[in-house]
Amino acid sequence: MELSIQKTEALIRLSTIVMLVLTACLIGLDSQTKVIFYVQKKASFNDLRALVGLLYITSLAAAYNLLQLCCSSFYKGTSLQSYAYLAWLRYILDQAVVYAVFAGNLAAMEHSFLVLTGEENFQWLKWCNKYTRFCTQIGGSLLCGFVAILLMFSIASISAFNLFRLYSPTKFMHLKL
Repeated sequence: MELSIQKTEALIRLSTIVMLVLTACLIGLDSQTKVIFYVQKKASFNDLRALVGLLYITSLAAAYNLLQLCCSSFYKGTSLQSYAYLAWLRYILDQAVVYAVFAGNLAAMEHSFLVLTGEENFQWLKWCNKYTRFCTQIGGSLLCGFVAILLMFSIASISAFNLFRLYSPTKFMHLKL
């Protein structure tokens, strides 16, 4: 069974939305409380600013992909010239969203490594020996985020293909008629 490019893109966007929402939920709902020397200490995503940023970035990226999924049916009746403008806009936005989510995931991963290993020079303690479930859940959310990045990379490749197939192969930047 052969799928068209639009159906493939819609399926990948839907999978991306699921992975981004799963990433945001794993981060946003993650907290663990431990009693250390008769004092309750709680670790949550709010303690790590990179995780808060990643939560916002993945939520916005999921909303963008949902908007693109809903608006894809509006592109069918447009002229070639206006479709080219929409294809350029879609291509640029897809690239920007991939890079934003990639940067957010890398920042959160770097911050998580500091939480995992600690840093004696700055007197940062290791958290993962005390809050193991918290660290495991953050690791799972980062894994889901990187899967979403791979899916969004394929979406960006499809939008690049949809854009550049509109242009003539022999004349530079001339639309096919």
